[in-house]
Amino acid sequence: MTVFQQVTVQLAERSYPILIGPGLMDQVGAHMAPVMTGKRAFVVTDDSVAPLYLDRVLASLDKAGISHLHTILPHGEGTKDFAHLEALLDAMLEARCERSTMVVALGGGVVGDLTGFAAAILQRGVDFVQVPTTLLAQVDSSVGGKTGINTHHGKNLVGAFHQPRLVLADTAALTSLPRRQVLAGYADVVKYGCIDEPEFFAWLEENGAQVIVGDEAARRHAVAVSCRAKARIVAADEREGGVRALLNLGHTFGHALEAETGFSGELLHGEAVAIGMVMAFRLSARLGLAPVEDAARLERHLAKVGLPTGLNKNRAWDVDRLVHHMAGDKKVKNGKVTFVLAKGIGQSFLTRDVQEEAVREMLVDFAK
Repeated sequence: MTVFQQVTVQLAERSYPILIGPGLMDQVGAHMAPVMTGKRAFVVTDDSVAPLYLDRVLASLDKAGISHLHTILPHGEGTKDFAHLEALLDAMLEARCERSTMVVALGGGVVGDLTGFAAAILQRGVDFVQVPTTLLAQVDSSVGGKTGINTHHGKNLVGAFHQPRLVLADTAALTSLPRRQVLAGYADVVKYGCIDEPEFFAWLEENGAQVIVGDEAARRHAVAVSCRAKARIVAADEREGGVRALLNLGHTFGHALEAETGFSGELLHGEAVAIGMVMAFRLSARLGLAPVEDAARLERHLAKVGLPTGLNKNRAWDVDRLVHHMAGDKKVKNGKVTFVLAKGIGQSFLTRDVQEEAVREMLVDFAK
C-alpha cells in the first residue's frame, strides 16, 4: 500500500488520522476496515462527485469485504438545509443503518457538513469517515468535527460537534476541480498563514501559484501544513471555547456576504472568506492594530492568485444588512460580535471590543 503523509488530530481516545496524497480514492475500504465495528457502510455523495468517484470508492469497499448502500444528493450550498437533512436521515433509516454502520461522506464541504450532522444525530450518533474532494474540504471542513446545516437565519447555525474516525484526502481528486473552486479552497490555506504561521504565508507567496495550477508536491505540502495547523488548534480547543475561534478569520465578514447573496453561486464560500480576511486586516489597520503594509501584503497576494479582494460593484451593498447578518453570527456572545483581527501577518487574535461604528465605517469605505 502506498505511503501517504499523515496528520493526527489528538483528542485522546477520539484521536484520528488524516491521510494525504494521491490515490486514496481506491483505498477507502482498506483504510476504513481497521476502524469499523461492523462490515456495512453507507456512502453519501452528490450528483457532481458521484460520476467521478463513487464507483471507485464502492469498488474499494467491495475489495475490503464491506457491504454498502449509497445515496446521491443534489450538489450546491442549497442542499445544506432541513429538507435535505430529513431526506438523508430517511435514506439512512430505509437502508437500516445500525450503530455499527460506517457512514462515508464523499464530496466537498456541503456533503461533509450535512453527512456529519446526520451521522451525529442518527441513533444518537454513528461513526463516519470524511473523503473530501475539494481543496476547501481537505484543508478545513473535513477536519475538526464541525457539522451542520444553514437556515434562513444564517450559515451553520444548526449542527453538532461530531469527529470523524478518519479523513482521507486524495490530492489527485483536486485535478477535477474548476479553477474557481481551487481558488476558493486556497483562501482557507492562506488563512492558516495569517493566523499564526507567517513562514507558511511567505511560502505561499512563493509557491501559491503552483498549488493552484496543480503541482502535486506543492498541493500535498499545502494540504498537510493546513491540516497540521487546524489539528493543533482543534486539539487545544475542540468545541470553540477559545482559541479555535481563530479559525474564523475572515468568516464573520464572509458569512455576512454569503447571507446577503443568498448563499448562491454568486459568491463561493472561499471567495467570501478571502474578502472577509481583507476586511479584517483593513479594520485592524484602521484601528491602529496592524501595519497598513501587512494588510496590503495580504490583499496583494490574494489578488495575484486571482481571488476577489473587493465587493462586486454591480450590486448595491446595504451596510445595515451586513451588520445585521453579523449580529446573528453564532460567535456572538452577550450581544457582542467576536471578531478575529490581526496585529500583522501570522498574529491574529480574538476580540469583542470593536465598536460597531468602526465596522460600519470600514464597510462603507469598502463598498464604495
